[in-house]
Amino acid sequence: MKIIPEVVALNVSPSLKIFDDRLLRYLSKHMTVAQWEYCQNQDEPSDLNVALMLLHDYLKFRDRPVHLVGHGIAGLLGLLYARRHPERIRSLTLLAVGANPAADWQARYYAQRNFLPCSRYVILSQMVYHLFGRQERQMVNHLVRTLERDLDSSPSPHSLFKIVSLPPAEAPVPLLVCASKNDSIVFTNEIEGWQRYLKPCDRLWFCEGGGHFFHYFEPKQVGDRILNFWQRINLQSQYLLPVSL
Repeated sequence: MKIIPEVVALNVSPSLKIFDDRLLRYLSKHMTVAQWEYCQNQDEPSDLNVALMLLHDYLKFRDRPVHLVGHGIAGLLGLLYARRHPERIRSLTLLAVGANPAADWQARYYAQRNFLPCSRYVILSQMVYHLFGRQERQMVNHLVRTLERDLDSSPSPHSLFKIVSLPPAEAPVPLLVCASKNDSIVFTNEIEGWQRYLKPCDRLWFCEGGGHFFHYFEPKQVGDRILNFWQRINLQSQYLLPVSL
């Protein structure tokens, strides 16, 4: 019998997939979790619309809405999809996604490339420090190569020619926004910008630490918050069901 997932975790950055694994393993102990992945090659244009169409092809034959989860640009993809097809989404969980959902590490990288007279390696080494803290030189080199692969394979809308900004707006589905208080990529005020767009069923939550990949360093704490949100959404939907007499 085919198992239908209750949760679909989005990943559009294959080189950064490892930072989702701990959280997904924890969630999979309690829910049926599937991971949807997208990877573009260097000959393809960086276009989120392609990823949106492929995600829709994956979800359109499901017989029930799913909980979507996404970190960074994968969260942006989930938000754009929820705005197009809210009937297919039970809830949306965004990890490290600000009210301007296009603001990701690549946006900061390209901003620095445009204004600082430094090589790609130097800028990426600085990004490693902001993303992961101080590391040994060997690990810095490894993480620089990881970020280089993400620049080449993720459908980020940013480039040396243009840094994209998307206007804030509410999500048409139940929304949980999770972030870290010490994220040096998506700052606290950018997360708090969601406040004016939250519906009564939505929630915003901060992890005390962990940086930009807080869900990797605190998988249980983040996972429990997400599970509690899903449980509340499920209970609310039960109360909304008509009563048969």
